[in-house]
Amino acid sequence: MTIRVLIADDQVMIRDGLAALLSSDPEIEVVGQAGDGREAVSLARELGPDVVVMDIRMPEMDGLAATAELVGDEPDGGPKVLVLTTFDLDEYVYEALGAGASGFLLKDAPAADLVQGVRVVASGDALLAPSITRRLISDFARRRRHQRPSPAATAALTPRERDVLRLMARGMSNAEIAADLVLAEQTVKTHVGHVLTKLGLRDRTQAVVFAYENGLVGD
Repeated sequence: MTIRVLIADDQVMIRDGLAALLSSDPEIEVVGQAGDGREAVSLARELGPDVVVMDIRMPEMDGLAATAELVGDEPDGGPKVLVLTTFDLDEYVYEALGAGASGFLLKDAPAADLVQGVRVVASGDALLAPSITRRLISDFARRRRHQRPSPAATAALTPRERDVLRLMARGMSNAEIAADLVLAEQTVKTHVGHVLTKLGLRDRTQAVVFAYENGLVGD
């Protein structure tokens, strides 16, 4: 099945380069390009892409506002948003995740990472750039260090599901969680699904944000 992609970036050369890169994959079709967030929202509504590759800093409407608007339109059925950022600890990354982005990558990441990232978010999973995940999470934890856990927030979760959520928030993959908890990877995948459903979260990335915002993970 072909993955339909919309690219949003205010620099033409970057848009064209990303389009050429993604179009080289036979399973990815670039259906449009936008030069700012407002145009990205308009084209996404018109073209119905599966994934929007979104820059953050753009004129008219930035990528944060555009992401929030796109995800807010159709929280369960709209396009997935993969944010591209220049800085590995860009302060806007947190806002992008909170706005509903399914993940982010650095603009200097290897070409293969972008192609794989589009595939990952299109499949409904979430992506945090491997090179910065742990530093991102560590910084997020420091910002929330004085925040106490909210028992009510996770009352619907079983103890095992809370364990899985904490490990997800530390940037661990399903395979790593399975090894840590001595469970089958498929069992972990099932727990992840239950966590998302019970907490009303869109994807794994929102689960990470939820965990830190509710003080479930410390430094």
